Amino acid sequence: MLIQSIGDLLPSAVGVAISPIPIIAIVLMLATPRARSNGVAFALGWIAGLSAVVAVVLLVAKGAGSGTTDDGVDWATLAFGLVFLGLARRQWSSRPEKGEEPKMPGWMEAVDHFTFPRSLGLGLVLSAANPKNFVLTAAAAGAIAKADMPVGDEIVAAVVFVVIASVTVVGLVLFYLVAPTAAARSLDAIKEFMAHNNAVIMTVLFLILGAKLIGNGLGGAFG
Repeated sequence: MLIQSIGDLLPSAVGVAISPIPIIAIVLMLATPRARSNGVAFALGWIAGLSAVVAVVLLVAKGAGSGTTDDGVDWATLAFGLVFLGLARRQWSSRPEKGEEPKMPGWMEAVDHFTFPRSLGLGLVLSAANPKNFVLTAAAAGAIAKADMPVGDEIVAAVVFVVIASVTVVGLVLFYLVAPTAAARSLDAIKEFMAHNNAVIMTVLFLILGAKLIGNGLGGAFG
């Protein structure tokens, strides 16, 4: 059951990990004078946010009871799938025209002036309060809850999700801390790629996840 649960949450974990905006945010943060402290703060906030969402969804699901949990998770999975298809359409329609510079959030211009607490808060917001990542994380937590495993196995599955979902953000911070000179040469290229391909990456991701979750939800609800 544990291996199957991990397999079910892998697509959502990868989806969170390759979300372009958090990657661009940490790259920008690592190019500032406070790169070391703010990068670590962002990574800690990111991990804390993902962990909090998983814990809350699991507690709510467990509090509903086993039979109710299965039905609720199936319908929620179906709903998440439909949301992802809607997000895919929105991402595709918002992609920049050929030769047009992609629009980035205004707060990115203020990253140079961020302090440790603001960086920590940004990591929390982009992981837990960002609608896209919240839905992906909630879907993963729902998959864990539906597996109806012992508490220890649920914790292992949740940790695996958070680790995989954090591999890009935490990996970039560790790369900078270990080899700042080499990292500086690579981070700008990563930022440019993510910024210019944000819409395409997220469109493909949402289409794949949407189709998978709709299939899972329909299979559980009517199977």
